Amino acid sequence: MEGNLAIIGYGLSAIGPGVGIGLIFAAYVAGVARQPETRGVLQTIAILGFVLCEQLAIFGIALAFVFS
Repeated sequence: MEGNLAIIGYGLSAIGPGVGIGLIFAAYVAGVARQPETRGVLQTIAILGFVLCEQLAIFGIALAFVFS
């Protein structure tokens, strides 16, 4: 039963990085819409933010399998 609860806990904790990634790319699209010439700089920052948010999700699934 513990393994099932760990995976359910991971599913709930994946909501945070999902929302974070959505906010990052929403800000990226809004920034490019306002100033298209800054696309390269904003794209680099958005991808870095995406990677950092995704690392939280990967870390969470690793812990879910360790503790199950």
